[in-house]
Amino acid sequence: MAPTPPKPYTAGKGTFITLLIERAGGYNIAADIEGYPQLSLEQVVAADPAFILLGDAAYGVTPEVVAARPGWENLSAVKNGQVFPFDDNLLSRPGPRLVDGLEALAKLLRPGLFE
Repeated sequence: MAPTPPKPYTAGKGTFITLLIERAGGYNIAADIEGYPQLSLEQVVAADPAFILLGDAAYGVTPEVVAARPGWENLSAVKNGQVFPFDDNLLSRPGPRLVDGLEALAKLLRPGLFE
């Protein structure tokens, strides 16, 4: 039996990361939860995100690892190839690089705007 995957962390309500996701044209499935919560795998399945950004890609998490989580193979993001490694250094600390992070988010979420 495979080990249970860890519950993912995300940014929630009141965080600058959620603000940047919204400014880039996205919607954060954790926008109603305060702070930086861990979501259960079931919460993610119920929310069925259109995109998944992997801030932990530098630690070996890949779109394939995400797709192998129980029930996640049916997520819209997984089925549509919208699971993206993302450099968390662009968003993890407030500062000038947030502008670069916002642009990188917008390019993933709304690529047509950059053609």
